[in-house]
Amino acid sequence: MSDSYQAIYDAVRSRISGGNVGEIVADACRNAFDISWSVTRLEEQFTATAQEMARPSVLYKTTLGADGDMWCALLGENLQEGVAGFGKTPAEAMTAFDQAFWSEQTPKARMREAAR
Repeated sequence: MSDSYQAIYDAVRSRISGGNVGEIVADACRNAFDISWSVTRLEEQFTATAQEMARPSVLYKTTLGADGDMWCALLGENLQEGVAGFGKTPAEAMTAFDQAFWSEQTPKARMREAAR
């Protein structure tokens, strides 16, 4: 070994001897790589995913099928007794189903209102 190499080696060794190497590496990584934006982005993605999973079309596992030239998302035995949403795409049908789920009344309630 050259003399300059030995001096550098001894200096570095004296700085980290008795220290926690893992802590030193973690500190160096934190200083070199700022990933604080990643935490915020992951939180946003988790929130968006949780909201999607809470949609009625996801929770109640609606049946999705083609009905003529439209897609139909249906919960129930048939259109008269169930809740349905229609759209040109499966995503539109699911969105229409979600809206119908929150706003539609039962068939008896609709008939009662129509009679008024």
